[in-house]
Formats: sequence, C-alpha cells, structure tokens
Amino acid sequence: MADELELLRRANPVPSGDPRFGDGPLGHEAERRLSRLMGPAADESPGPGRFRLGRNSLGRLLRGPRPRRTRLVWALATTAAVAVTSLTILLAGPSTTPAVAAPRPLVVRADSTPVPLDRLAERADGAAADGSSGLRKGTHVQSWSMGMSEDKPPITLPVERIVRWNADDSHTELVVATDPRHPGRPVLSDADGDPDLVDDGHVISDQTFPPSWSDAPPESPPPHDAERLRAYLQEAQHTDTPLTTRELLDATRLLLDTWTLGPREDAALARVLADAGGLRPVGQVTDRLGRSGQAYVYDATGARQMLIMDPVTGAVLGLESTATAADPEYGLEVGDVMDYSAWIR
Repeated sequence: MADELELLRRANPVPSGDPRFGDGPLGHEAERRLSRLMGPAADESPGPGRFRLGRNSLGRLLRGPRPRRTRLVWALATTAAVAVTSLTILLAGPSTTPAVAAPRPLVVRADSTPVPLDRLAERADGAAADGSSGLRKGTHVQSWSMGMSEDKPPITLPVERIVRWNADDSHTELVVATDPRHPGRPVLSDADGDPDLVDDGHVISDQTFPPSWSDAPPESPPPHDAERLRAYLQEAQHTDTPLTTRELLDATRLLLDTWTLGPREDAALARVLADAGGLRPVGQVTDRLGRSGQAYVYDATGARQMLIMDPVTGAVLGLESTATAADPEYGLEVGDVMDYSAWIR
C-alpha cells in the first residue's frame, strides 16, 4: 500500500508545495474559457441542452487560479446542464400526457345541478342520525403539490401518505410517490431536495414516531356538534378571532390530515362550512380518484379554492387550490393547480 501511495503522489501534476497551487494569474486555457463565458454569448438565451449561469455566479465560481477548482466548476456546470435538460424532458416529454405533468383543474359537469351547502349539511345530518361514530385518528390522503423556484419551471409532486396511530399513542407515517391518474408510470419525487424520477409506489419515507399525549387540537378528538367544532378549529389555528372562510378551509385540511371523521363529525363539519358563507355551489365534479362529488368554490386573492364533498353523506372528499393570478417570476400561470388533497377512507 505504501508503494502505491508513493506512485500516486509522484503522478500528481500539481503537488501541494507547487507555487501554481497558490493564488496567481489564470492560465491561458482558463482565461479563454472565462472570456467566452463572460462575453456577449453568455447573455444569450440558452438553447436546448444549455445551462446559463449569471455573471455574478460565474465570478464567484471561477474566481481563483486553481486548476482543480476550475475543472470542478466545469463539471458542475455540465451536470447542471444535463439535469435541466432532463427535467425539461420529464415535464414536457414527447407524450401528450406525461406522467409528471401538473393536473388540470377539476371541471364542473355542464349538465349538473348545484346543491346548496345548507341542503348538503341537512343530508349529512340525516346520514349521521343513527348515532354511530367511525371517528379514527390517522389519515390516508393523496396529494398533488406544486414546487416553484426562480430558476426552474414549476413541478408537481404527487404523494400518498398513510398515518396510523397505535394504542400507546405512537404512530407510523408511510409516504409513497404515486399518481393514481397514471398507475404504473414513473413519478416525480423530491425526497432529497431535488426532483428525481422514481418508480410508481417508491417509498419516500417510512417512520415511526414516539407516543404523543397532547390534548390540544388537532391532536385531541374533534367534537361532533357544530358549535364546539367551530371553537375546536379556531383553537387549532391558534387564533382568538372567528375564522374567515379561507382560514376555515385551511383548518379543515389540518383536521383531515390528522383524523378520519365519522358520520357525526362529517355532519358537524358540513354545518360549520355551510354557516361560514362564501362557499358558492357550482355543480358536480369527478375528483382525481374517480369519485363523484358536489363542488363549492371560494374565490380568494390570487387563488380559487374548490371544496369537494360527498353528495350523500356530506363528507369532505377533497380540496383544490388553483391560481387566478400569474407570477412570471416563478413560472406560475393562471389556471395552474397549486395543491390538491383527496382524503381516502
């Protein structure tokens, strides 16, 4: 081993004691490459397969004459070019319906009749009249969420999450990259902070958490009457003032990400939503899991939120947020689905 190490040391073209290893002028080749990048061509829009770094980034990355660092920067730039090109192929692709494409907003059936939310709440009361309760701590939810950055096009990440609680108040959480719209096809995931194409059903995380004995909402069981549930959701949002409709929808998402409701809790939540106002009935939709539901829309600044509810039981099936204002800096366009959750029982 000692002989091999000595051979490697002798093969090193720039030993640590060599004066070229310290600060000094750039070599001819490094200057030529730097001039090419900093010249007018560097400011042109990058074509297919090209990766552009800003002037300041290049100055920081290429500052200093060390040949090894220069080679490393060029390698990183090449890698980034491949990554950007690959991401473009993944998002656009030759197929007309790529597996990782962002979902389109749900469309209301033109021939459907909107059902007022008050009437749906009455149906929920009827469904819960037998007094049975299927309340269970834990959730099973399929979600699509948009990730945005200043230097890459938006990407939509489909994830399925299953949370189960145990008798000792510990719980497990399984997170899987999957998209039921395209079963068996590759899915985009960012488990490591960067978008990667993974197999459908790829396990992102499988964790067990120690017991939790919190008695504050949403950890404590939700009540099954509307008045107390309204106060419960307000406490879950850590506010002393009545919830706005938008805040109520956020609290609903938090509740359903923690609990699987029974008929009585469904009825109480339907009544709270009906009393809040601002949710207008728009008709019938088919959600992303193929279920039929009644849709109610709340228009907020920059976004439209659509609540999807079971037309018979009044249970919340899903919640969709769609952009109504563009944000060119992040590549967000009007009509983009920013997030969507579908709760499964």
